[in-house]
Amino acid sequence: MSVSEDREVTPAVQAAPSPGIADPGPLGLAAFALTTFLLSAVNAHWTSGNSAGTAFLGYALAYGGIVQLLAGMWEFRRGNVFASTAFSSYGGFWIGLFVWIRVAPAATGHDLGWILLAFAIFNTYMLLMATQVNLAVFLVFLTLELTEIFLAIGNFSSSAGLSQFGGYLGLVTALVAWYTSAAGVSAGIGGKIQLPVGKPLIS
Repeated sequence: MSVSEDREVTPAVQAAPSPGIADPGPLGLAAFALTTFLLSAVNAHWTSGNSAGTAFLGYALAYGGIVQLLAGMWEFRRGNVFASTAFSSYGGFWIGLFVWIRVAPAATGHDLGWILLAFAIFNTYMLLMATQVNLAVFLVFLTLELTEIFLAIGNFSSSAGLSQFGGYLGLVTALVAWYTSAAGVSAGIGGKIQLPVGKPLIS
C-alpha cells in the first residue's frame, strides 16, 4: 500500500468540539445584587426592629460568594479578563466577609473599615476599566465605589449616619446590578425584550 493510499483509508483523528458556554455575567451580577441588597438593608437600618439583621450571612457565602466565584471561573473559560477578575474577587469578598463575621471577636476595631478601603482601592481601577465596557457596568462600579468609600469612612469615624448613607448607596448599587443582570439575560435570550446597557464611555 502506498503512502497516498494509506492517507486515503486512515481516518483523521479530530478533537471533539468544546461545548459552548453561556454568558455567566448575568448570574454573577444577580448574585452580587441580591447579597448587596440584603446587607445594605441592614446598613440602611431597614431591618431595625423587624429582624436580626443576619439574613444576608448565608447568602453571602452561598450566592454572593460561591455562585459569584463560579461565574468568575466560567468567565476565565470564556477569556473575559475583566469579568473574571471582578466576579472572582467579589465572590471572594463575600466568602471572606462571611468567615470574618463568624470568627471575629466582639471588639473588631476598624477591621471592617480596612477591608472596605482595600476593596475600594481594587474597585477604583476596575471602575476605570469599566469605562471601556458599557454604561450599565460602569454605573455598577461607580455606585459600588461610593458605597465602599462611605461605609469605610463611616466605620473609621464610628459615624452611624455615614454608614447608613452608605447603606442607601448600597441599595442603589444592588438595583443597578440587578438591571444590568436583567439586560444580560435579555441579550442571552435574544427575544423581543431587550434592555439597553449604553455604549462604553471610552471606545
